[in-house]
Amino acid sequence: MLSRPPVPSVTTSAARPDWDVFCRVIDNFGDIGVCWRLARQLAGEHALHVRLWVDDFDSFRLLYPELDPGLSIQVRQGVEIRRWENCFTPVVPARVVVEGFACHLPESFVEHMAHLSPHPVWINLDHLSAEEWVSGWHLLPSPHPHLPLIKYFFFPGFVVGTGGLLRESTLRARRLQFTGSTDLRAVWWRELGSSAPPASALLVSVFSYDNPALGDLLRAWEISERPICCLMPLSRTQPVLEAFAGRVLGSGDIVRRGSLEVRVLPFVDQDRYDCLLWLCDLNFVRGEDSFVRAQWAARPMVWHIYPQQAAAHLIKLDAFLAHYCAQLPQASSVVLRDFWHAWNAGRLETKAWCKLATALPQLREHALRWDAELSLQEDLLSRLVRFSCSKL
Repeated sequence: MLSRPPVPSVTTSAARPDWDVFCRVIDNFGDIGVCWRLARQLAGEHALHVRLWVDDFDSFRLLYPELDPGLSIQVRQGVEIRRWENCFTPVVPARVVVEGFACHLPESFVEHMAHLSPHPVWINLDHLSAEEWVSGWHLLPSPHPHLPLIKYFFFPGFVVGTGGLLRESTLRARRLQFTGSTDLRAVWWRELGSSAPPASALLVSVFSYDNPALGDLLRAWEISERPICCLMPLSRTQPVLEAFAGRVLGSGDIVRRGSLEVRVLPFVDQDRYDCLLWLCDLNFVRGEDSFVRAQWAARPMVWHIYPQQAAAHLIKLDAFLAHYCAQLPQASSVVLRDFWHAWNAGRLETKAWCKLATALPQLREHALRWDAELSLQEDLLSRLVRFSCSKL
């Protein structure tokens, strides 16, 4: 029989948070990117007391430089951030507990959840997918095998019947304000230590996983008829860029070859990254967090999906393309699908880029329509809060 966990010294109702959000940084920044956005929105828009548990402060600090890695407990932007130690200190679980991407809660914490009345609402926030099965699995209950607890699976998605997408209530207004203000854009460039490229240049951002196709793309851009300015935050693509440049590169460096200018950027925080996406004519993104933010940027995009064994990720890629391209003219749809598949396969021909470049005006119009249609749906956090309240 399971023993009752030790009762924390603080047990008052006032001390008990509204939400606990747990996050393990497994690989890259998608997990913490999503969980940090979720926690901030819970605190900022819903005035909830949120504890965010994170096991890797070093990775977290890249997304949020104000984080102090020397403090195990700190409050930032209204969120109580706690280091998730291997030796977990007992605390009173919140009324709603979010397990980010099946990160497996501490056993002592789960046992304590079982001894509270009423039990906390336990949610596994899963990965985003456009696959058809998602709406059937969304909100399904999973009873604990030994304890009187139920975990609910919450699946983000693009259609009614799923969990929707993270989107702050002010996001579109902030985007329109930024893109419509010469002063705000100038400040962004100045804070980055750079300046805006000539208006004639195609402005592109690249944030991807390791991808040999990046070398193909850089060589295609080098011979482009139109000048191209590429903004590339420091990431795993650095070795490919350095091989192209023939030298070691760091933040602030610039590579110029032919029609191409590549500016190496520091790893920027989430808010500045949103501005970067809003500025660019085309965004190469990866994983989940930057992928969603690129859609809210209402700009053409290319997605490098997280690679999985047996090419399982390509099923997810095609599922999204089926939704995304449904309202695109056939010719542009074919160009976009072919380019995305080539990019994810790691092999890219120059003619594939030329076709995509020609289709960009039509893809821009489509990105605006896609953003407008998605914005009509209820956002992920509103759905999550409403569901949680129904179970409390």
